[in-house]
Amino acid sequence: MKAGSRFLNAVSAVALSAGIVASGAGAITFVSATAAEAAVIQRIDVRGASRVGAEAVRSNLTIAPGRNFSNTDIDDSVKQLYGTGYFSDVKISVSGSTLVVTVEEAQLVNQVVFNGNRKVKDDKLASVVQTRASGPYNDALIQADIAAIKEAYAATGRSEVQVTTQVVPLGEGRVNLAFVIDEGDRTKIAAINFVGNNAYSTGRLAAVISTKRSNFLSFLTRKDVYSEDRLHADEEALRQFYFNRGYADFKIISSDATFDEATNKYTLTFNIEEGPRYDFGPVTVQSTVEGVTGEQLQGLVVTREGEVYSAKDVQRSMEAISDQVASAGYPFARVTPRGNRDLGNNTIGVEYLVDQGERAYIERIEIRGNSRTRDYVIRREFDMSEGDAFNQQMITKAKRRLEALGFFSSVNISTAPGSSPDRVVVIVDVQDQSTGSFGIGAGYAAGGDGLILEASIEEKNFLGRGQYIRVSAGGGVEGSQSYGLSFTEPYFLGYRLATGFDLNHSETSSNDNYDYTEDSAVLRATAPITEDLATTFRYNFKRMNYDADGSDLSDLSTPYQDLVNDGPWIRSSISNTLTYNTLDDMTLPREGIYATLTQEIAGLGGDSQFYKIYGKARYYHLLADDADIIGSVAAGAGHVVGLGKDLNIFDQFTLGNNDIRGFENKGIGPRVGGGPDDPLGGTTYFTVSAEATFPMPGFPRDFGLRGAVFADAGTLFGNDVDVSSPEFVRGDSAALRASVGVGLVWQSPFGALRVDYAIPVVKEDYDQTQYFKFGINNQF
Repeated sequence: MKAGSRFLNAVSAVALSAGIVASGAGAITFVSATAAEAAVIQRIDVRGASRVGAEAVRSNLTIAPGRNFSNTDIDDSVKQLYGTGYFSDVKISVSGSTLVVTVEEAQLVNQVVFNGNRKVKDDKLASVVQTRASGPYNDALIQADIAAIKEAYAATGRSEVQVTTQVVPLGEGRVNLAFVIDEGDRTKIAAINFVGNNAYSTGRLAAVISTKRSNFLSFLTRKDVYSEDRLHADEEALRQFYFNRGYADFKIISSDATFDEATNKYTLTFNIEEGPRYDFGPVTVQSTVEGVTGEQLQGLVVTREGEVYSAKDVQRSMEAISDQVASAGYPFARVTPRGNRDLGNNTIGVEYLVDQGERAYIERIEIRGNSRTRDYVIRREFDMSEGDAFNQQMITKAKRRLEALGFFSSVNISTAPGSSPDRVVVIVDVQDQSTGSFGIGAGYAAGGDGLILEASIEEKNFLGRGQYIRVSAGGGVEGSQSYGLSFTEPYFLGYRLATGFDLNHSETSSNDNYDYTEDSAVLRATAPITEDLATTFRYNFKRMNYDADGSDLSDLSTPYQDLVNDGPWIRSSISNTLTYNTLDDMTLPREGIYATLTQEIAGLGGDSQFYKIYGKARYYHLLADDADIIGSVAAGAGHVVGLGKDLNIFDQFTLGNNDIRGFENKGIGPRVGGGPDDPLGGTTYFTVSAEATFPMPGFPRDFGLRGAVFADAGTLFGNDVDVSSPEFVRGDSAALRASVGVGLVWQSPFGALRVDYAIPVVKEDYDQTQYFKFGINNQF
């Protein structure tokens, strides 16, 4: 366009009349440059805009009646009209005092369809293309749509997909557009190789990266899909793995993906250089911020001299120092770690330098790549907004929070210069991933319902709003039923306050004498105290009904006869739970602590009046890094006392086969005779457990099959239930029970499947045992 304009302007001096013409190719003619500079039109005449309308054309012009216009205005007007996509040709000329704009309208798309697609559904493809029904037919846009469709298929492992188009004219400038797709075969990962690794085996490193070798279940996991983005994410995962284990000089020399057309498979090769392993040397804090000394900040440092060097601990120290200094009134303070290597001793001394930093403000937070998750769901994870002081440590913290949501396969936060030297643009690039899961739970109750199954569907990012919803239903072969609905809003009224409810209904047959029905409702609110500590308040309502259905109750003990005859029963209570969580991974934790402590008071109406306190803590530690042997120890305890009245049977604690494996649910603790001994529960319990898990020999690490050995012990004792014949109560003492066993855990594409076999080694004669225990938690 501009080349044509320059040529025509060069000959304009010899032209005989004044006029302006813009051809469909965009070339603009000024017959007289002087006249053009002084040209003023009184009206604009639009021709050919039968569908779009003359006003729509005029609104896209930079020329207006009564105002001078020039070469640039003509250029801009033509570009703007073409940019709408609604015109295939544009011509502009001047006739006297009238600007004549002649357009030829592009064809309109009547319908967009997809043919040949089986692996990627229509709604998914419709979300990635930009051509829309009732929109213009535009060749450039369609080529971009073809590229987007190929990218969507590449994400499923079908990088050889072919996409063509078919156009069916309908008359009157309208067409149907079909994207014809030849999906081709799915590419796979034949092998993943590591070169230069000495400290860690190939199997251990393969477990670190997200890309996995193809196997018979890869069509479900999609973890054998090659992409450059995933390869870069794997590189970063390897860096963090080594940096957090003392290898501060770790480098990735190269990462290559070789494609074999004959087999349609990729081979990935990571060429790495581990370098030496370092421990922390002397750790100090120096501050130039007025009123804040290094000695005051030293206690915030989590890096300790003599410990293995960890980049994660350095980052945590920087964040703690930055938060403290900012809260002291210095929002621009900058924390810079300076490492001092001692190659002779293989140590890195760290000096944290705290200074005022440059004054910079956030001009805007720009979010890209979120096709499903709403912008505000991402923005609320930042402790800053537009106009606030820029703080790099807060950016890092926001990135960690976004990754912890589980909504995104990748999160990257970068910065760009703003409109002035003291303005910064924060750019957040994310990629949405599937957040739905389907679960199946299974169990076996020896004396009651037999085999029990439960299915559930949950969504952690409901409608892209970050909300959690779960629906479940289950049943047993003996007629038991259960239904549940849970919902959580993680940011109530814009505050970091997670509120929600849980509704449940269950029907079961405890034995041949009566049926049991339970309805419960829980309202809850959770607020963070620190990054690792949170508190949850609940209101709990439960309605229980024991129905004899005309059965003979003579075999039941007196307390159980009272349950049946005097129901239904109501329990109304409030509770508070403190949760401490430092786990490095909620799916397969290797390091960290998960602990809860709950207090509950019942008596807000209903039939129960008590105070309960109970809790449990489990500590994970990696016993052998390269062998990936994970050890854990756990302890739990609880106590309940009545408030002004005796406890009901359902108020006391019972222990299940998750607490002490090898025993049935309610299989230990005080029991009362009357036929078969009926469990009373107990007022006090203690449990301890130790376990080690390890990759199963003979299976690839990335298959996710692990073995387990464990030992459980505990006791349940005490009784505050009114029984007419105390002499028939057994198990009221604090006798210890213990079991040992082995397990098999599979991190399958459906979730974590576990089978345990436990043998009680310490038990009472009247205890009820259960050797096998299994369960499934399925995800997709």
